[in-house]
Amino acid sequence: MLITASELAAALDDVVLLDVRWQLGGPPGHGEYLKGHIPGAVFVDLDTELAAHGAPTDGRHPLPSLAMLQASARRWGVRADRPVVIYDGAGNLAAARAWWLLRWAGVPDVRLLDGALPAWEGPLDTDNVMPVPSDIELEGNALPTLALGDVAAFAESNVLLDARAGERYRGEVEPIDPKAGHIPGAESAPTTENLAEDGRFRSAEELRERFAALGADGSRPVGVYCGSGVTAAHEIAALAIAGVDAALYAGSWSQWSNHDDLPVATGAG
Repeated sequence: MLITASELAAALDDVVLLDVRWQLGGPPGHGEYLKGHIPGAVFVDLDTELAAHGAPTDGRHPLPSLAMLQASARRWGVRADRPVVIYDGAGNLAAARAWWLLRWAGVPDVRLLDGALPAWEGPLDTDNVMPVPSDIELEGNALPTLALGDVAAFAESNVLLDARAGERYRGEVEPIDPKAGHIPGAESAPTTENLAEDGRFRSAEELRERFAALGADGSRPVGVYCGSGVTAAHEIAALAIAGVDAALYAGSWSQWSNHDDLPVATGAG
């Protein structure tokens, strides 16, 4: 599920390459893309192509409909017979959302560029790549998800990981959502701890040890949430490297905290 920069350089003409530079609050990623991207990469807008939009009770980044995702994938030139490689500006925290969605939609070979754009040592292009559209048919539901109504019961008997920063989990700060804290029963598992200092994923052994210490050793079902279902996909990628399957709660804290009737926990556990 990962590809190194040297492996990508050798296969650049044989992959569909997606650039998903994005960060909450901006600046828009397309401007950074036009300043320089890996040759052949197509820009993907997370807010408009990797998420739907609705009421606050739906969360900030609900999953797009299958029809919406299929239209976007066709625009990107995604084909079932070509590997898809995805990267962003640092750490793949945004790119993992596209990785998860395409895997969920049944695309067979989707990989993250380990280390993201900083790992690339080749030349950069500044053109706005417009690929030949494809006719790919997406299926959906190839990866597990959790709906709002399932989360509380899931957390009681299974492993629910909160991928946000520890201070947000504990309720010490909440810069975005209406309530501070976490879903009762969830364990704190900040996404940033999936990565080594160079921005690449930690080894499979290190990740297995990390998640096993949180109870996510594969013996019980695992679910993951974050603020709005974006970086939680990165946690699912890290769990996959460790050999553990996990379900995504896409609504995440931005949905949960917008429902006044749902309980909120604070503190370290």
